[in-house]
Amino acid sequence: MTATATTTGTTTTTTTTTATGATLPLATVRGLQVAYGDGPLVLDGVDLDLFPGELVALLGSSGSGKSTLMKSLTGFAPVNGGTVRVAGHDLTNLRHGQLRRLRAHVGQVFQQFNLVGRLSVLTNVLTGGLHDAGPLNLAGGFSSAHRRLALELLDRVGIAHKANDQARTLSGGQQQRVAIARALMQRPRLILADEPVASLDPKMSHAVLDLLHDIARQDGIPVLVSLHVLPLALEHSDRIVGLARGEMLVSAPTTELDADRLGVLYAGDEDDEEGDDHDAHVA
Repeated sequence: MTATATTTGTTTTTTTTTATGATLPLATVRGLQVAYGDGPLVLDGVDLDLFPGELVALLGSSGSGKSTLMKSLTGFAPVNGGTVRVAGHDLTNLRHGQLRRLRAHVGQVFQQFNLVGRLSVLTNVLTGGLHDAGPLNLAGGFSSAHRRLALELLDRVGIAHKANDQARTLSGGQQQRVAIARALMQRPRLILADEPVASLDPKMSHAVLDLLHDIARQDGIPVLVSLHVLPLALEHSDRIVGLARGEMLVSAPTTELDADRLGVLYAGDEDDEEGDDHDAHVA
């Protein structure tokens, strides 16, 4: 992704070009405020753009609002102020059925994989297409077309040879690859990955993030990845956004950042005894 800045008078306009040549964001957040019940603001005035073809790393300490920001992109967090638009839809105005259809096209990858352990790897991937009207045939099984697609996706993530194995027999890295294939089965417009490598060893962490980055570039899908390891974010992302105490303090291309500049996101953590409380609402 490249950005060209043009200054006219006192106004600076930035035109962003992604790996796919797109110049319009798939998701846009402006002035977002989120609170749960009568509690304090978890997010306050957050702005965010997610462009096709890029992987964006979301950083911040525990309680900074990372999980809440991700949930706001699928309508699972209340919007108390500002706007959230995904794929041209204003989430604050969507009816339940419309919101459900939008969520069906947002692929999600989690730290704990969320696979059904007793089911086969192939069946777990096939469940990603259940939102579609066509995956089940008259006999009550998945259609041959969907089975072929699921196998192709398993091959893409390098685990087709495990298609008939129970998901619970796989290693953590293998299970995360299955989870990514399941997300792709949704034909997603956007992928949200919440701490997808927190349970993996360093080698597999790099492999999973490489895979997500390749998907973003090759499929033109924005991928937002929540991370807590700075070197991983600096190595695998196109852009980094960072939250601290519910506010967006960092938003820049990764090439312009380093560990020192990102330190502002974690300043004062040792004094924050209530930091876990904010995101505990949405854990």
